[in-house]
Amino acid sequence: MLTPIDLRSDTVTRPTAAMRAAMSSAEVGDDQYGEDPSTNRLQARVAEMLGKEAAVWLPSGTMANQVALRTLTRPGDEVVASRESHAAWHEVGGAAANAGVQIHEIGRGGIFTGEELRAATKPRNFAIFPMTTLVQVENTHNRAGGVVVPQPEVLRICAVARELGLATFLDGARLWNASAASGLPLDTLAQPFDLVAVAFSKGLGAPGGSMLAGSKELIATADRHRRRLGGAMRQNGIFSAAALHALDNHMAHLPEDHAHARVFAERLLAGAPVQLDLATVQTNIVVFHLPASLALDASALSALARERGVLVNAFGPRTVRAVTHLDVSLQQCERAADVLIALLAM
Repeated sequence: MLTPIDLRSDTVTRPTAAMRAAMSSAEVGDDQYGEDPSTNRLQARVAEMLGKEAAVWLPSGTMANQVALRTLTRPGDEVVASRESHAAWHEVGGAAANAGVQIHEIGRGGIFTGEELRAATKPRNFAIFPMTTLVQVENTHNRAGGVVVPQPEVLRICAVARELGLATFLDGARLWNASAASGLPLDTLAQPFDLVAVAFSKGLGAPGGSMLAGSKELIATADRHRRRLGGAMRQNGIFSAAALHALDNHMAHLPEDHAHARVFAERLLAGAPVQLDLATVQTNIVVFHLPASLALDASALSALARERGVLVNAFGPRTVRAVTHLDVSLQQCERAADVLIALLAM
C-alpha cells in the first residue's frame, strides 16, 4: 500500500533520522528547576534570533498563545485580532476559558490596518464597554492561506497600539515562513511586539514545542502562567534538541515548501473549477473554495481524496486547505493536485 500524501498540515511531519539521533543524545536536566541545558540553549538562541531579552519554552503553540493572553490582559478585557485568527477559531474557546477575554476580529484576508485597529479600540470612558488592552497579529495567517502580513502595516499597527496604550502580541507560529518569503530577518519581524510566539512543529518539522520571547519581566510572568497551566516539564531537552536540530538543518528548506505549494496551487487552478487566489499563495499553505455549482462539498472531496491516498483538510463547508512540508516532494504535490482535479471532474 502506498504511503498517503499527507497535506493536512505541516504538523504531520515525522522526525528525520538525524533529528531522532539528536534527540537520543540530548543533554537533559529538570527544566522545572531551569536545569535542562538543551532547553536553556534553545531559549537563549531563540531570544537572540528574535531580538528579545528572554524566551521560555512551552509544549504547544496554543499554550503559547494562551499564556501570552494571560500575561498581557486581565479577565474582561478585549483583544483585537485579524478575522479568522487562530486565537479565535482554533483554540477551543481558550481565550474566554483561560484568560477571560473576548476577541474582536477585524480586517479581511488575514490582514488589518492601523486605522482599522484605531476604529475597533473601545473608548475607555464608557463604563459598559470592555477595555481594549491588546492587539494580536498572526503572521503568517493560517486561514487566509499562509499570507505574510506586510511589515509596513505591522509597524503602523504597533505605532497605533502604543499611541492608544495597547500591548502587542505576534502569533508567529509560522514566522519562519514569513521570514523566508519576505526576506526580512526574524528580529525585524518581531521587533515592534511586546511578546512573540514561534512554533517548532510547524514548518521546521520538530515533534513539538513553541516559545514565547519578550522582555525579562514579561517572560518571568509568562513562565508563572506556563507553570499554572501545566506547561513546565522535566527532561525537556529531548524536545529542545529536536528544535535546535530543526533550526540548524530545516530552515533552509522552507523556500522549497513554498515553491511546492505554488506548483500545487497553479496545477489545481489550471485543471479544476475551484476558487483560488494565487496572490494568497505566498508560503506553504493553499486554501481554495469549491463553488456551489460543484456537486462535491469540502467534506466529500476530502473523503474521496483519502480513498485515493491524498489527505487534505475540509476547512469549512466548501473550503479546503492543503499544506506543504518537509515530508512531501514536488512530485507528490503534483500527484495530489492531479487526484483532486480528477475528483472534481466527476
